[in-house]
Amino acid sequence: MTELVRVAVAGDVAEAEEIQTILRSAGTDAQLGDGEDDSVTVSVPEASVDEAKDAIEAMTEPDDLVGEP
Repeated sequence: MTELVRVAVAGDVAEAEEIQTILRSAGTDAQLGDGEDDSVTVSVPEASVDEAKDAIEAMTEPDDLVGEP
């Protein structure tokens, strides 16, 4: 069985489903799971992590991205 790796944490189910749709349109299977404090995690198979991160970055508006300090 392929291990799943978390690639995103969404604030709510709607946001997580939007990320899941982005990943699926890029050909990557994505699973949703419960996170901490009502957040929702988005995980993909370990072999798809790089592609998933690229797809999320490419399909997300720059203003939506959280920059590193």
